[in-house]
Amino acid sequence: MATKKALEVDPYVAVESLRAVLTEAGIVFPSLRVDAASPDLKLVELGRIRADVAERLANALRRGAQE
Repeated sequence: MATKKALEVDPYVAVESLRAVLTEAGIVFPSLRVDAASPDLKLVELGRIRADVAERLANALRRGAQE
């Protein structure tokens, strides 16, 4: 799978894509959003999450890495 260069990726599309896949895995990042303070860098703010959510994310990534 080819990767896009960082500046070619729309951060709003990236946020919605990430939100959708996290939702499918039962994971919610309440503060997930585009960082409006640095539009040229196209940063995505993941925000803070509870420890149990971080553990669910780690487990989901482990499962995905094994496939």
